[in-house]
Amino acid sequence: MNASPEDIARAAALLRAGELVALPTETVYGLGADASSPQAVAKIFAAKGRPADHPLIVHLADADSMIHWAREIPKEAIALARAFWPGPLTLILKKESDVSDIVTGGQDTVGLRVPDHPVALALLRAFSSDGGGIAAPSANRFGRISPTTAQHVADDLGNAVGMILDGGACQVGIESTILDLSRGEPVILRPGMIGVDAIAAVIGRRPRLPQQTENAPRVSGALAAHYAPRTPMQIADSDQLRNIPHDSAVLAFSLDKPEDHAGIWIRSSNKAAEYAHDLYANLRALDASRAPNIVVEEIPATPEWDAVCDRLGRAVVGSGTA
Repeated sequence: MNASPEDIARAAALLRAGELVALPTETVYGLGADASSPQAVAKIFAAKGRPADHPLIVHLADADSMIHWAREIPKEAIALARAFWPGPLTLILKKESDVSDIVTGGQDTVGLRVPDHPVALALLRAFSSDGGGIAAPSANRFGRISPTTAQHVADDLGNAVGMILDGGACQVGIESTILDLSRGEPVILRPGMIGVDAIAAVIGRRPRLPQQTENAPRVSGALAAHYAPRTPMQIADSDQLRNIPHDSAVLAFSLDKPEDHAGIWIRSSNKAAEYAHDLYANLRALDASRAPNIVVEEIPATPEWDAVCDRLGRAVVGSGTA
């Protein structure tokens, strides 16, 4: 159920008053605060239990608002904004001097994007008419499974949020691609559903992935452990999946539930975009099943699956912790 105009007006007033509002985007639900208010942004870190040096993404109403947040906007950023905004692409640019360190994690760069969701865009327009932004990481406890419905936000954060705007289930279902344009060449710091080929088609050169030793900007969702269930989780190929304990919680890619399997078994889509759309809801269902472990069937190692592979790998590392 989409938020009403009255809901959006109330949410905008709460943001201007320094309160937190959870908002839907096409990727996941965000925990929003006035990005120009360090006091308001500090409430995000407190509510999520988020490390202070972990930067936030600033959501804008339109591409023209970039000039209020970034001091250097290369031509490639403008071309990509025209091609993909509103949409699931975050650009890392050199920040304006007045952008708060609490937003950037103390770095000289800022992440910007325009979300592709009617409720988010309506809120951004109602909140500010002069380039203001909403800082909004995922609306959940830090490191846990991202929320893709309003109920997920309520389950995770409860009374820590001043208001939850309901915009239905998120269309994309995993976080945006993060592309660094702050160092003279394009580098993908977090894969998403906008991939290398799509970016290269716009800017005429292929972005690369970061090397382990390079000094790349820190960005949201790039820690080794993230997006994680509390239940221990592992990845298994189809042969291994046939021999797991019968009470395991399973997210399968190619296999139907065997007759003798006693636990929850979810057969997901074999199409990358559909799998991504359902991923976090499926992981939440498996985590809530009280099974002793979660087993996810190995997915294809092809470019269209890169973003999903990234999320599953980090979920495995972070799983099994209270």
